[in-house]
Amino acid sequence: MYRTHNCGELSAANIGEKVTLAGWVQHNRDLGQMVFIDLRDRYGITQLSFNEKSAAGLLEQSKTLGREYVIQATGQVIERASKNPKNPTGEIEIFVEELRVLNVSDTPPFTIEDESDGGDDLRMKYRYLDIRRNPIKENLLLRARINIAIRNYLAGEGFIDIETPYLIKSTPEGARDFVVPSRMNQGQFYALPQSPQTFKQLLMVAGMDKYYQIVKCFRDEDLRADRQPEFTQVDCEMSFVEQEDVIRTFEGLFLHLLKEIRGIEMDSIPRMQYDDAMRYYGSDKPDIRFDMRIHELNEVTKGHGFGVFDNAHLVAGIAVDGCSGYSRKQTDELTDWVKRPQIGAAGLVWIKCNEDGTYKSSVDKFYSSEDLKKIAEACEAKAGSLILILCGEDAKVRKALGALRLEMATRLGLRNPDVFAPLWVVDFPLFEWDEETQRYYAMHHPFTSPKAEDMHLLDTDPGAVHANAYDIVLNGNEIGGGSIRIHDPKTQMMMFDHLGFTPEAAHEQFGFLMDAFRYGAPPHGGLAFGLDRLVAILGGNEIIRDFIAFPKNNSGRDVMIDAPSALADEQLDELSIKIVQE
Repeated sequence: MYRTHNCGELSAANIGEKVTLAGWVQHNRDLGQMVFIDLRDRYGITQLSFNEKSAAGLLEQSKTLGREYVIQATGQVIERASKNPKNPTGEIEIFVEELRVLNVSDTPPFTIEDESDGGDDLRMKYRYLDIRRNPIKENLLLRARINIAIRNYLAGEGFIDIETPYLIKSTPEGARDFVVPSRMNQGQFYALPQSPQTFKQLLMVAGMDKYYQIVKCFRDEDLRADRQPEFTQVDCEMSFVEQEDVIRTFEGLFLHLLKEIRGIEMDSIPRMQYDDAMRYYGSDKPDIRFDMRIHELNEVTKGHGFGVFDNAHLVAGIAVDGCSGYSRKQTDELTDWVKRPQIGAAGLVWIKCNEDGTYKSSVDKFYSSEDLKKIAEACEAKAGSLILILCGEDAKVRKALGALRLEMATRLGLRNPDVFAPLWVVDFPLFEWDEETQRYYAMHHPFTSPKAEDMHLLDTDPGAVHANAYDIVLNGNEIGGGSIRIHDPKTQMMMFDHLGFTPEAAHEQFGFLMDAFRYGAPPHGGLAFGLDRLVAILGGNEIIRDFIAFPKNNSGRDVMIDAPSALADEQLDELSIKIVQE
């Protein structure tokens, strides 16, 4: 056998035993008549020792071992003279009696250390080396633990794991599909699923009752730190349920994960209506680890001769505790920050609530001290607070203040990754209006059920209709979302009609689902967790790439295997695909 133990399990209890270890050379410390080698595997590091008492040639051989050589060492466990309390195996070392080189290694392009000297691009190119580093290795082990905990919980709740197809039909709603040409059906294409949505609904029609799948999904969209072209969902569906049943089930799953993975016990998850989330936080995924709510200030700011406020549709602000001492340079920098194209504000008004009870603002010309006090009271500001105010069109102001709120919290250290503040956001709008195309789109997807009490508004005011839809949010990130589905053909056709589908187009795209509904579809609903993001946040990070074994870069490329890549002419000919050069 290659090893009797791994490199993370030996201790003082093993002193005197003869063992065999195998792994990679982390460090080689040549002290002349003594050599110490740190041997590493997935489980940890154990020190190997060689000296003049070693068997003939062993000391010299040990000096030739370079970083990342793969070796096998057999020897006796002895007490270590210079102990390392930071290492679980730091009380012992192996006095090597036999040494075998299993494979040599080139010098790695970056150091295989917790703090590496390799940049992101270099580490992505040599990802198999990056995974040897503790931070990435621990992230993948965390992901495996979460996978197991999810499966155990769902199995205990009676869910069954069913696989659905990867080669499916392209649909026009949502993000762009990745498409796959069919050789056997010339000129036709499969799509890779953005979600198993229709298949899990069909499983409910099939009577499978409680389904789940940890499944790859694909979206051909622009990338950022928390988004990949292929991602993993914990996809779930249940029959004979209402919204409360689904929320209760998956609240239980999340609280189970929080306890199992982070040792945190929580009784329940608070809820917030979508309209309140947008009004008070400027976001449908608010970070509630801190307060700093948005306050409407029209009543206390208008009518004082300041035209910017008087002519604005909405004047609103946030109170940032402990920042009244900001200098002019700091407030100017915040003004420049909100003027960036990503935020799009025209400017920023500030009011300092000084510790001595006085007020100072950038609009003193228009507002008396008493006026500023009323604004401060409307913002629930305290002595020492800095009030930051924006104005303009309602949605833009709230969105900009939401971004400013997060920025100030980041600067003040209020977004502690070891604090977890989950939240349900409920009662989403059923539709959202797109100015460019001048039509409504489904805010979630076309199969989301309208609230029964809003059905009468579908024809007269579709923008006011709320959905049986819900998101679970964690620390300002959406980690899951779902809805109660439409389960009768008449309502589903009505939904398609409001989304601009002709009956023919609806049948062409979703006829298989409509046909299934004719054979007794039960009331059903579900939810999907974004596993990559969930694992990252539970791991204390919001960058999902470090929690995926082989991720793509920000251009959607796998730089390790150099994909995507061109196809040979023979393959293109087989698929009847012609590349047109621009």
